[in-house]
Amino acid sequence: METIKVVLQLACAFGILNVWLIRFGRPTPYRGGSSRNMREEFDTYGLSPSLMYIVGGLKIVLALTLITGIWITPLIRPAAFGLAALMIFAFLMHLKVRDPVQKSLPAISVILMSSIVALS
Repeated sequence: METIKVVLQLACAFGILNVWLIRFGRPTPYRGGSSRNMREEFDTYGLSPSLMYIVGGLKIVLALTLITGIWITPLIRPAAFGLAALMIFAFLMHLKVRDPVQKSLPAISVILMSSIVALS
């Protein structure tokens, strides 16, 4: 079970880091509405650029904390719960703009994986 937990931690962390550091300015099939980058996506949701940077910063810190949790285990549960909470809001934003379910799959996946990590 411990190996599965570490794999899920890394999957969550690298998925978040990929979105916020590598694909931030690029289109993906999972962007809300017809957005082509993160700024447009937050605009689609009616959220400010300032909030985009706050959310992004939190997600990056939580992702890095999940990685650090491999060696410092008390960090895992709060980081996983925090990431799950932020991803619930991401899922709700997709619902708000009536996106097809496909666009919510990354958020749903991270919610599930981080919840398993937090509760195991």
